[in-house]
Amino acid sequence: MTTLGLTETPSAVTKVLVIDDSNTIRRSAEIFLRQGGYEVLLAEDGFDALAKVNDHEPHIIFCDILMPRLDGYQTCAIIKRNPRFADVPVIMLSSKDGVFDKARGRMVGSDDYLTKPFTKDQLLQAVAQFRALATQR
Repeated sequence: MTTLGLTETPSAVTKVLVIDDSNTIRRSAEIFLRQGGYEVLLAEDGFDALAKVNDHEPHIIFCDILMPRLDGYQTCAIIKRNPRFADVPVIMLSSKDGVFDKARGRMVGSDDYLTKPFTKDQLLQAVAQFRALATQR
């Protein structure tokens, strides 16, 4: 499979983790990402996500902000504090598009911010952008 001019073997397919307490958002993202040729992992909250990050080592993470038990800011901060995962791009998802929300996301280490509802193109463009940056390192 060729993505961004790179030849990938099946074992090198990009793994994307989507963390959101909304089943609708998780399923929409899963459909869009699978159509883009990505392997998709789903988590319904921060605790579920931390286990999946550790077990599956995703290449990119989309993380909702407002979730029960462990919110997106806390989840992102925990992921970024772990040296194993500090370089994994975390893109915050929120229905709010405020400057404060974006700034707080940056403070905990998020790499970008995507406003919900997102389109298929926005989601795939975000993944492509961060995969391109990762291959340049």
